[in-house]
Amino acid sequence: MRISIRHELSITPPPGTAHAVLQLLLTPQSGPTQKVESWSVEMPGIGNAGRFSDAYGNTVHLVNQSKPEGVLQIIVKGAVETTDRHGVLGRPGGEPVPALYRRVTALTKAPVALYGKFRGSKESRLDILHGLMARVGETLGVAEEGQVQTQMAADGSQSQSQGGDSKPLPPASDYAHAFIGAARALDIPARYVTGYLAEAEDGQAPFHAWAEAFDEGLGWIGFDPLLQLCPTDRHVRLAAGLDALGAQPVRAVPAGDGVKTVDVDVSRHD
Repeated sequence: MRISIRHELSITPPPGTAHAVLQLLLTPQSGPTQKVESWSVEMPGIGNAGRFSDAYGNTVHLVNQSKPEGVLQIIVKGAVETTDRHGVLGRPGGEPVPALYRRVTALTKAPVALYGKFRGSKESRLDILHGLMARVGETLGVAEEGQVQTQMAADGSQSQSQGGDSKPLPPASDYAHAFIGAARALDIPARYVTGYLAEAEDGQAPFHAWAEAFDEGLGWIGFDPLLQLCPTDRHVRLAAGLDALGAQPVRAVPAGDGVKTVDVDVSRHD
């Protein structure tokens, strides 16, 4: 599937700021599940930005701003050809050792109720991971058809509601963190992933978050606990990290009024 993306963000540094630095994790890479056909990141100073790969293999832009005034706009545009591999990424080259992703962070501490019944399980790791995904859905709730986005932040977190008196669901980041924490508690490497979700009738927010876990046989496998499925060709993978803070699309110093998502348009072309 060919997916076109346009993502606009903004940040307003505090008045009188002499120097600001922005770290951008807004550039996807080609891999087993996707081929980046075209991609651009536009903002003041991007032409002189430093570009490098971080410890997690993400492409990073480091943009310096001297005496920034007013709103800084970031516009991301591109096209990606995706392939449905049932969530299996395998073992892409140039990545850190999977053991790095056993580290528990403040955002990925999971209650024993999520993973306790899987301790000592004789099932395969793949079956355990699918069981964890189902358990997260049972605990936090499952997105249903027609569910619409009510709020979205630049880090990919979003609250969802069905309208009427239905209780809003937690943000996608909560589902990913719960799954990751439960997997790590079972000594399974797992990581947080940001990306885009192509248009669909279920109305999910186009900037999305999910998880990946490591299996010795298949390598890295994606799990989307909010949607209760492994990522498909609707998912465009952007960046990965230990948690949402490590994979944050835009981080600014000073933070000012915070990074805001102005608009996201993700269109699928079958």
